[in-house]
Amino acid sequence: MARLEFKQLLDAGVHFGHLKRKWNPNMAPYIFDEKKGIHIIDLNKTAVKLEEAAAAMKNIARGGKKVLFVATKKQAKDIVAEKVKPTGMPFVTERWSGGMLTNFGTIRRTIKKMATIDRMKTDGTFDNMSKRERLQVSRQREKMEKNLGSIAELTRLPSALFIVDITKEHIAVAEARKLNIPTFAMVDTNSDPTLVDFPIPANDDATKSIELIVDVMIAAINEGIEERKNDKTAVDEADGEEGEEGAAEVEAGTETSEENN
Repeated sequence: MARLEFKQLLDAGVHFGHLKRKWNPNMAPYIFDEKKGIHIIDLNKTAVKLEEAAAAMKNIARGGKKVLFVATKKQAKDIVAEKVKPTGMPFVTERWSGGMLTNFGTIRRTIKKMATIDRMKTDGTFDNMSKRERLQVSRQREKMEKNLGSIAELTRLPSALFIVDITKEHIAVAEARKLNIPTFAMVDTNSDPTLVDFPIPANDDATKSIELIVDVMIAAINEGIEERKNDKTAVDEADGEEGEEGAAEVEAGTETSEENN
């Protein structure tokens, strides 16, 4: 797993924190200095924490588990949607609806309702509805999809969350903590890093900073998925060889039996 160069973090503005008066004291271990009233994040510590988070993220993906990405702030939503979608991981970029995790049963019912509407479009039910009814149902479906994002594809709770800005997404953090779901997050100087399992000290307001950190997480997930495929291929090949050896032994035993007869 490639480690980011210090200059890459610097060029992306990962080191810029918030105004000193807005800081969270729990971020003290990750603050390098203060310039013109703005806290500067220690990028050496960011690099270490980022590497730890990437290694853990890779293991989750290698295990075939799902990581839910949460980023509803305008600087992050488009970046996350674009980067995460190709991996097949779920993401929420519009609005975090309270209870998405703690009341997952209700969310699943909403998802089933979406699936029912989709079936109505293909089984002819829509053809028997008035134009107004079709429009109402279609709008209802669009609203549900917008609110749920790609979480609609989840059949069970995610194995972890990656969050951009835990202060803004405090409800998602609280729900994950309540359910003991591991959390990864970009944590700026105004946030409490003790609330997440894998805090990454970083500027969570600048698009370049967000994109760089998300890229590392996506790379880790892709590595994990690739290794999982390789592991499966190796197991399948080993099973195939065992099958061939077994068949050869049976055949040899049959020939010996025929000779004895």
